[in-house]
Amino acid sequence: MAEKGVPHFHNTVGEAVIRVGSKEFMCIGALPPFDHPHVFLDMGAESEIICSYCSTLFRYDAALGAGHAAPAACELASADSIRAA
Repeated sequence: MAEKGVPHFHNTVGEAVIRVGSKEFMCIGALPPFDHPHVFLDMGAESEIICSYCSTLFRYDAALGAGHAAPAACELASADSIRAA
């Protein structure tokens, strides 16, 4: 899962905009059990994208580094995070 490849982000905290350091990632909506289907998002040449399930706006910020988000609480650290929730 997230620790081996594609980063996963969530918006449990209800942010209007989440800055991310990756242009390709998975949005899971909220932490389980309130997550939506995990969707792969790819910004391509753009600098922002909206999740079609939860309408979260993700904005690319290269200063964060791959797999990181601001706020950091929106990062899903590992598969263990899903099981523990």
